[in-house]
Amino acid sequence: MAKVGFIGLGNMGGHMANNLLKAGHSMKAFDLMQDALDRAVANGATAAKSASDAGRDVDVVITMLPAGKHVRSVYAEPGGIIEVAAPGTLLIDSSTIDVQSARDVSAAAAKKGLDMVDAPVSGGVGGAQAGTLTFMVGGSQDAFNRAKPFLDIMGKNIFYAGGPGNGQAAKICNNMLLGIGMIGTSEAFNLAEKLGLDAKTFFDISSTASGQCWSMTSYCPAPGPVPTSPANNDYKPGFAVDMMLKDLRLAKEAAESVGAETPLGHDSEALYGKLSASGHGGLDFSGIIKMLAGKL
Repeated sequence: MAKVGFIGLGNMGGHMANNLLKAGHSMKAFDLMQDALDRAVANGATAAKSASDAGRDVDVVITMLPAGKHVRSVYAEPGGIIEVAAPGTLLIDSSTIDVQSARDVSAAAAKKGLDMVDAPVSGGVGGAQAGTLTFMVGGSQDAFNRAKPFLDIMGKNIFYAGGPGNGQAAKICNNMLLGIGMIGTSEAFNLAEKLGLDAKTFFDISSTASGQCWSMTSYCPAPGPVPTSPANNDYKPGFAVDMMLKDLRLAKEAAESVGAETPLGHDSEALYGKLSASGHGGLDFSGIIKMLAGKL
């Protein structure tokens, strides 16, 4: 069993850390929120005094942080993990951040001879709790091979995407497509309703026809057809509007940095931005169907 340093014990990271503890790994954990840290300790972790402390004298460091600036700070600033980690420590960052930050931090780790992967996730809080997340992993092949046994504990589908930053690239491209797809699916259900076609009938037809997509069959934004979707739980997240907006903004920034045309991604970012600005950032992202229908 390995010694794990885990930093970032929020809605996702807390469950991911717990699954590693259940698998028998020892853990030094850190979070700025005392309640989150207390839960990890109750599950068997030892409380670290700081992020840097969590990175000392461990075999692997795993981070789940809000943004690129936090990842740069925790890893690359003086006294950060790259500086204090023992030789041979494996670094796994599962935050969803901009591609350039991932590549810059990975390069800083490589200069110190440390293996690092960027391994953002898909699957939401439910997937984190159940250990069924999808990981999209960027880094060297050797680093991926070292990381995979840990990722296998926290996830079900582990994909190697290529070199440093490619995990982030895969994540933001996927979530841009998801945001676009959810808006399109919502528009279709709203139009069907206006035309006198109830949601269940439209679902039964379109889910087996060419309009079929994940946003319809697994996460239907209209109440009724998919009992487990947030639409049947007052649009409680799930995956919140503000989280989708973060990813769409990352996709927009990435597209601008490489000169890629993403007009639908741009429009989706604007629509989710409007929904967030209206005070509904904590709503599940499928709740955009209500804004598009004029019900928010």
